Amino acid sequence: MKNIFIFSLGLLSILAGCHGGASDSVKKARDSNAARIDSQTAMGHLSDTGKLSKSDADFLVDASSRAMKEMELGQVAQTHSSSQRIKSFGAMMVKSHKEGIEEIRNLAVRKHVTLPDSVSLRQEKEINKLKKKEGDDFDKAYIKMTVNDHKADIKEFEKQASDGSDSITRVFASLRLQMLRRGLDSANSLMNMLGLNYVRGVPIPH
Repeated sequence: MKNIFIFSLGLLSILAGCHGGASDSVKKARDSNAARIDSQTAMGHLSDTGKLSKSDADFLVDASSRAMKEMELGQVAQTHSSSQRIKSFGAMMVKSHKEGIEEIRNLAVRKHVTLPDSVSLRQEKEINKLKKKEGDDFDKAYIKMTVNDHKADIKEFEKQASDGSDSITRVFASLRLQMLRRGLDSANSLMNMLGLNYVRGVPIPH
């Protein structure tokens, strides 16, 4: 009976590992920052350069993962799209968000924030789903996703620019808003080219 019990525990561990082996880099980064901020706050060890709230740290984590997603989508667009305009747009997204990631990383080092080394599991699923499409189907799905993502980005960056606890992250968010709005305008032009309807402020079904 004891051997059966031990075997059962071992089997459950293996099954758990199979289903839960993949880790979410974004969640890990959020949890790491929250634990550090809680610890330093409790001990009164936060320096002036490291004095971020959890929401400030979460903003940098999310901004990083969103930029990585846009970069990867831009790379996919260059190989999957049937349109030269969308290929060019994808290349522009890669360049623009690569620059954004560098700024976020520099800010994270200064502010002692842990960033994710990959997109979240949810974002990875969205990317993989898009990779299965080709031609016109890909173009439409990619542009819809890009419009929705940029609208969400703009909303979060506007919130940080006005409500963030840390002045440096507020300035960063404010400056990056111009780039995000340009990207949204370009994506909206491609929406029109593809004959897709766009309602400002309303998420577009994928």
